[in-house]
Order: sequence, then structure tokens, then C-alpha cells
Amino acid sequence: MSWRPGPSDRFYRTIVRTGELLRRLFGIRIIVTGAQHLPGTQTELPRPEASPGSAGSPGRVPRPAPSRRPVPGTGAVVAITHFGYLDFAAAELLLWWHNRAQMRFLITQGAADHWFAGPAVSAAGHVVVGYDSGAHAYDEAVRKLRAGEYIAILPEAGVSRSFRVRECRTGAVRMAAEAGVPLIPVSVWGAHRIMTRHHGFSPRRAWRAPVRVHVGEPFHPAPESDVAAATDALRAALQRGIDAGIADFPLQPGPGAWWMPAELGGSAPTEEERQRLDEAEGLRRARSRRR
Repeated sequence: MSWRPGPSDRFYRTIVRTGELLRRLFGIRIIVTGAQHLPGTQTELPRPEASPGSAGSPGRVPRPAPSRRPVPGTGAVVAITHFGYLDFAAAELLLWWHNRAQMRFLITQGAADHWFAGPAVSAAGHVVVGYDSGAHAYDEAVRKLRAGEYIAILPEAGVSRSFRVRECRTGAVRMAAEAGVPLIPVSVWGAHRIMTRHHGFSPRRAWRAPVRVHVGEPFHPAPESDVAAATDALRAALQRGIDAGIADFPLQPGPGAWWMPAELGGSAPTEEERQRLDEAEGLRRARSRRR
């Protein structure tokens, strides 16, 4: 029996096409390097058989498939930087353009409980990480990876205020190792100018905004790998991608630009300040959960 997209796939396509429409409306430019490191090509897509034409005619050219077909053994973990609220969208569009991939994101329970985002999270088939334990979500993500799906994860587990890659959690490495799939680092620079923490969406900043996306060379962690060392290597690869994006970013920042790291003359918090702020926020959240 031939594979057919399900309801979640159709909803996902609607969301992606809406994002593409908004990108075109604002003239946002997504500039990509390292695309050769992405898995699969259009040849992976299921293609309907060409209808036979009349004698002597070549027949009709089949239309491309609506979405990538998950095939066991072709899954991947896609690790994305998290400097702003639209980084995931740039990576999502890139994979969609590449081979019509529908990434399943690891979503926090808080986002899934949101009155507006929650129904969309469920309808698109994303994986929800519960408040108490992420074990169920982890197992579900590994199952999807083995089935050939792409799982997208933001390993920093929060927006980086310093616009340097934060300490990463080990989940991305562990999932890739257990499922036997590659781990692909995707660094997004510039989307945070459009919308991030303490800087809401600005149509002026979004208008013709450049967004740099760099795809790093895939990792292939093994079950016996040193998870901590591999996670540090992932963080370093993500930062190299950010550095590459900054180096040829089309916009020249002014002195003290809020969207630039402090070490490059921007007014973002330093790494030391960022760590203090993160720790204070973590304590506040812990206290609020105990109430």
C-alpha cells in the first residue's frame, strides 16, 4: 500500500505555507550555507507514476510529492540555536525547501497547554515534554527517529540573552545515539532581530530582514560515546555556525547594537551576566512551582 500523508501532515503543510507567505510578505531573506550537510534530497520523495501518454508522446510529468515520506533508517536529529522566537521557523522552512521534510519539535508542556498554541502543537504531531519527566517524550522521539522522521530540538533549552550559544542539554546527543541517526547542527543568526526576549515583533525590523542559516557537518554519536564531550562538541559546532553567520551578515550593526554580543561591541549581556540572569530565573521558576 502506498504511503499517504495523514491529518497532522496536512495541518503541518498549512502552517509551513502560512510561514512562507509571511516571509514573502515582509521580504525576509533566508541566506543558507552548508546545505550540503542536510540529509536526503527530493529523490527521497514518493513520486506518483507518470500517466501514459498517447503513442509517441512522453506522458505527463508527475507533480512533486506533498511531503517527505519517512523511511526507517533515514531519520535525523536537527539541533537548532535559540537566540529568538523565530529561529525554529527559519530552520523549518529550510528543511521544507530541501526535501519537504516535516520536522517534529520537542515542545514543552507549558507551550502545549497554551490556549492558542496547544491545539496547533497537537494537530502538527509534535512531541510534548511533560512537567515532571521527559521520559515519555524521549521514548516517543526515539521511536519517531527510528521510523525515519526528523526530530527538531533546541538544545539550549531557553533563549540565549548574550547571543552566544548557551550550555546545551544532552538529550539531542542521547537521542541520536540511541536511534542510530545523525545529529545535524543548524545555527540561525539574525532572526532574533525580528523578535526575541524583551524585543517584540517589529514590522520595521522584519521588512526585508536578512536571516543567516548555517548547517554544520553532521555528528554520528554512538551508544558508547561520551555524552558530555559530544554535547560540548555540539555546542562548539553551533557557535561556529553563528560565527560564520555574523562574519558575512548583510547588515552592519551600529555601536552598541542590542542584537550583537557584548564581545563584538553590542549591548547584549556578557556571558557572565547571562549566567547570573539564567540562574536567578531558574530559582524564581523553582519557587513558583513549589507554591
